[in-house]
Amino acid sequence: MILLQVNQLQKYYGADLILSNIKLELQTRDRVALVGRNGAGKSTLLKIIAGHLSYDGGEIIKPKDVSIGYLAQNTGLESNLSIWEEMLSVFDELRIMEQSLRKLEKQMANPDTFNDPAKYDRVLHEYDQLQVQFKELGGYQFEADIRSVLHGLNFPDPSMKIASLSGGQKTRLALGKLLLAKPDILILDEPTNHLDIDTLSWLEQYLQGYEGAILIVSHDRYFLDKVVTQVYELSRNRIGRYTGNYSSYLEQRSANYERELKLFEKQQQEIAALQDFIQRNIARATTTKRAQSRRKRLEKMEIIDRPLGDEKSASFSFEIEKQSGNDVLSIHSLAIGYGSDKVAEDISFRVFRGDSIALVGPNGIGKSTLLKTIMKKLEPLGGDILYGTNLSIGYYDQEQANLSSNKRVLNELWDEYPLKPEKEIRTVLGNFLFSGDDVLKNVSSLSGGEKARLALAKLMLEKANVLILDEPTNHLDLDSKEILENALIDYPGTILFVSHDRFFINRIATKVVELSREGSAEFLGDYDYYIEKKREQEELAALEQAAIGKKKATPESLEKDTYQLDKEIKKLERQRKRKLEEIELQIEDLEQQIQEFEQLLCDPDIFQDHERVMEINQNNEKAKAELEQLMDEWAELAE
Repeated sequence: MILLQVNQLQKYYGADLILSNIKLELQTRDRVALVGRNGAGKSTLLKIIAGHLSYDGGEIIKPKDVSIGYLAQNTGLESNLSIWEEMLSVFDELRIMEQSLRKLEKQMANPDTFNDPAKYDRVLHEYDQLQVQFKELGGYQFEADIRSVLHGLNFPDPSMKIASLSGGQKTRLALGKLLLAKPDILILDEPTNHLDIDTLSWLEQYLQGYEGAILIVSHDRYFLDKVVTQVYELSRNRIGRYTGNYSSYLEQRSANYERELKLFEKQQQEIAALQDFIQRNIARATTTKRAQSRRKRLEKMEIIDRPLGDEKSASFSFEIEKQSGNDVLSIHSLAIGYGSDKVAEDISFRVFRGDSIALVGPNGIGKSTLLKTIMKKLEPLGGDILYGTNLSIGYYDQEQANLSSNKRVLNELWDEYPLKPEKEIRTVLGNFLFSGDDVLKNVSSLSGGEKARLALAKLMLEKANVLILDEPTNHLDLDSKEILENALIDYPGTILFVSHDRFFINRIATKVVELSREGSAEFLGDYDYYIEKKREQEELAALEQAAIGKKKATPESLEKDTYQLDKEIKKLERQRKRKLEEIELQIEDLEQQIQEFEQLLCDPDIFQDHERVMEINQNNEKAKAELEQLMDEWAELAE
């Protein structure tokens, strides 16, 4: 069933055209992502569809009985009620029906009604009809639904007053209330903000089973890949549709561009050949008719426009001024917090040169606090942090506190590097998409994405050999995230970062350190490997628990449980062997790379090229560091 159609929609802000000829359709159970650069008009389109904003042309067609639920960015729930009371308010209609059912039950139990067959039958019939309706609308499960959603969104105490919650918690609660309302069309603008990884996983599963249609704007690519089945791309005021998840959209867009470019180039060659023939033969009596025929053919030809490539992207790379020692950080039994308020303790792990470590864990566990403690912005409450030699540390603060709100964009960089010429500073800013009069804006007037790019520009100029990054992808659009990822992958230094972006963690991390109430745990690998290991640990813990219970089991159940235990152990052993084989292949490839690098360094022609030697050495060191990590991981699995 078609729930909504948008036809040839137009929107102006003043004289500026924001949206043009927008076409979009939503059917029952559609899972649609709306993607595009920051400023492309995504949030504007969502507000128009939700009825919160007017439009200047086109039409939106929606049946009257189709309901729309809309969650704007950072929409906080304001209420004087408790969490439970506020969630119950979603089901006011059902609660009134429930009260009516209780009244009818009392009526039926009343002797006056019970002893009057006609009256009793009339009340019973009314009761049956109301009960069926109550059941169909979810009357017997709405309290269970509330508990499920509150648990999924990490609200363990529903008696808490909403007024006492943080801004991020109020946003999560607004999302929960909307999910419980179950509108036919669910419109979500950046729903993954303020959600930790566990909550994100729950939301993905919830949305996959949602009965209505979903329209989402999100910069979380992992989330989009899990949830959506269609992608609409907003670019240059216009919209295009792709079938599949986000990764499929990227592949299709690239293939479409290549195909359109080939068609354009082929037609241009054909036009050039026709024009050449006409020019050479139009004046000759023997060939003029053929030339005129080709001219008519050229005039009738439908000219293909050159396909538009990607819009202008940021362009940057992170370099280092000097190399650090091999031991970068050694953290032992560290306790962190604010004043006497301890947030986490018993944190221990080591950071070596070339590592790229992701810190993960639930919100409030102390990830940002740990980074601030390492940066000496907070005093440790116990334990030790040992810093290696020759360290120069660059820090990206998710709150961007290191930006001066009263400065102009140009001065934000130039004041830090006054000896650099203005042209060089403007070039750097241009690489981060600040051009022309943009550099004269006050920092306070910038959007979240612009501030993020400016903070990254400052970080790039530091040329630090260690980068400590707190949520670096927040506020960045999908394209800017990819540019940042590529820059960090090529970075020759060491990275320690906090991020909820699982796609980003997968691309960047060589290790994952999980913070929990019990301390810290280290996993050698990316995010997917970390999840796999966690699942294995949980399965083993469950098997151990089952083994404990077997002491009280009957012989029959003991035999059955032993079979299941053996089956699970064999499954885990197969997974371990498969992972070992994968690592052995990676080790083989890296050893081959290192051998090739060593041979290149012995080549006299290359030895004369100082820059080439430096590049090969850097790649060789990086390959050796990766090899060392893989050897450690292999040894751990082979035990």
